[in-house]
Amino acid sequence: MPSEKQRPDYLLWGSGTIIIAGVSAHLICNSLNITAPLVHHFGHAVLDLVSMMWWGVILGLIVVGLMSRVPREYFTAMLGRGDSVGGIFRAAAAGLLLDLCSHGILMVGAKLYERGASLAQVMTFLIASPWNSFSLTLILIAMVGLKWTLVFIVASAAIAIATGFMYLGLTRAGILPDNPNKTDLPDGFNMMADAKARLKHFKFTRSFAVDVFRHGWMDGKMVLRWLAFGIVLAALIRTFVPEDTFATWFGPTIAGLFLTLIATTLIEVCSEGSTPIGADLVTRAAAPGNGFAFLMAGVSTDYTEMMVLRDMTKSWKIALSLPLLTVPQILVLGWIMNQFGAGG
Repeated sequence: MPSEKQRPDYLLWGSGTIIIAGVSAHLICNSLNITAPLVHHFGHAVLDLVSMMWWGVILGLIVVGLMSRVPREYFTAMLGRGDSVGGIFRAAAAGLLLDLCSHGILMVGAKLYERGASLAQVMTFLIASPWNSFSLTLILIAMVGLKWTLVFIVASAAIAIATGFMYLGLTRAGILPDNPNKTDLPDGFNMMADAKARLKHFKFTRSFAVDVFRHGWMDGKMVLRWLAFGIVLAALIRTFVPEDTFATWFGPTIAGLFLTLIATTLIEVCSEGSTPIGADLVTRAAAPGNGFAFLMAGVSTDYTEMMVLRDMTKSWKIALSLPLLTVPQILVLGWIMNQFGAGG
């Protein structure tokens, strides 16, 4: 009888088949001038989502493949001790600076966990990086201005660091399991000296490139399966739920803030897709707190991320802890932003 690993990944290939079929039907209807509104909207939504996230996914696969060639001790040395203040701040800085979309970040976060980063560091890293890569920061400045962009960056970093310390406390108390892959540094380990010694003998070959892509694909499938499923669900929602209601329904009120939370929970968009919508909430709905909530809670309540966390850690408690710990913080900061910035 075949083992679990030998069985086809029905979620990945089934979702992928639906995506390909939807896009193909959309293109055929367009080329033959066939009127099929639902097919058109679904296929267009799939194309739109894929066009926004493909580069981040591919880059994420490459980064994950390269990370598989890096010794575990390097990650410990770069991120610091997983149970230390410095380790949390380093993880937050890495999340803020790494220029990948939220779905590419998921692959990197999963690989960090596999290479030994503590649960607190991995969660800090993921929370700090849902939208605020360098490239998207520049886009957001153009859309909402420098002031609100800086406010959003500081607020997201604060949530990531605060949540990281919460995870430290929960793992120390035994409420949540810590990463079983943690690695201690050997006595006298010098990462720079070790890296120089390895690089002296390194040669870029075809086999090296193939190995990187192979490891990237194998390690990234855990994310890709849920990402493909998320694209299908998001395209269905876009097909039947008009987006222009965001600007009229979600004003700077408590009700508008909670409606924003519900909307961002239901609608699966990557960081490139969430940035324009979040900016629209700031400028057209005059609700900066709602814009911040849309950017942050879109990842905190993202079923793709929670399912990846479940597969990565083998723990439903960890997966469900993400929204439980972060959403209250997001709502409070969003409400404060609306109080001081609504209409301004």
